[in-house]
Amino acid sequence: MPRLIHKLIPLFTFLFLFFSLTTNAAATTTITQQFKEAPQFYNSPDCPSIDQDEMEPEPDGDNTIFCSEHAVHVAMTLDAAYIRGSMAAILSVLQHTSCPQNIAFHFVASASANASLLRATISSSFPYLKFRVYTFDDSSVSGLISTSIRSALDCPLNYARSYLANILPLCVRRVVYLDSDLVLVDDIAKLAATPLGEKSVLAAPEYCNANFTSYFTPTFWSNPSLSLTFADRRPCYFNTGVMVIDLDRWREGDYTTKIEEWMELQKRMRIYELGSLPPFLLVFAGDIVPVDHKWNQHGLGGDNFRGLCRDLHPGPVSLLHWSGKGKPWARLDANRPCPLDALWAPYDLLQTPFALDS
Repeated sequence: MPRLIHKLIPLFTFLFLFFSLTTNAAATTTITQQFKEAPQFYNSPDCPSIDQDEMEPEPDGDNTIFCSEHAVHVAMTLDAAYIRGSMAAILSVLQHTSCPQNIAFHFVASASANASLLRATISSSFPYLKFRVYTFDDSSVSGLISTSIRSALDCPLNYARSYLANILPLCVRRVVYLDSDLVLVDDIAKLAATPLGEKSVLAAPEYCNANFTSYFTPTFWSNPSLSLTFADRRPCYFNTGVMVIDLDRWREGDYTTKIEEWMELQKRMRIYELGSLPPFLLVFAGDIVPVDHKWNQHGLGGDNFRGLCRDLHPGPVSLLHWSGKGKPWARLDANRPCPLDALWAPYDLLQTPFALDS
């Protein structure tokens, strides 16, 4: 009998791990929360008219706002884990723009996610929203991802921003990329209209006082063939959670391949520690159009280890960004909010049990 038990232990262990993994996988594709319907917002009289006759038809024949150059195109990733943050971000964009009916949202979801459920969740709270959900094939990047200092940074969807030029229709020439852990308090059209000059691919707030060398390992800096990457540039750190991207120039320069090449090198020799950010810095740092810091008051989620409370940077604020480990909805639910989390709370569309009973 003891011998039989001994033989069964590996089987029980396997079954335990199998059910644990499938349960966790189901949790990432299931939305257990319910959300309120957001108010509808309308264009001001001076908003440009989007004439569908002037738009280029897409291959599928859908001649809509999604190809309009007069629209503000916003790209975000979408998943069950961050859906609450995404809903707040969408509401903040619509609430603070003068032309909410001229905004086209392009959501990117993992191919393994329940896209129909994500689409239904967005439609339920924003029945008037003009949006599309695109699927991102995780396998296209999963083999290139190296472990970083925080497991959340290793999610394949976190790398989807590098593939927007491939995912979005060719008729989308410029897009504002936004993370899901932020809210705007200013008109996104101002950010979208950032001039990119004659050749720049992207614009973002730069932080030249940050210690740029800390984003790469001693292995990188001690190798002249690698460190000379920045020889002809004045590189500064920028946060990739808020970017204005010229997708035409991105496609022409094949920048997705350039980012992938650095990720492939990272697999062979460890040159950085921080997820999807360093490849962007390697390709673009020193060559971007700097945007006013007010468009990314980042770091409100603390660092990548403890997520401690932080204050705003000095100066005006157009966008609040809870980058870092601490997320406002998690801290509010735990009754351990940071003072600035109160600025996120008004955009929270979560349907509370009290509201459901009323």
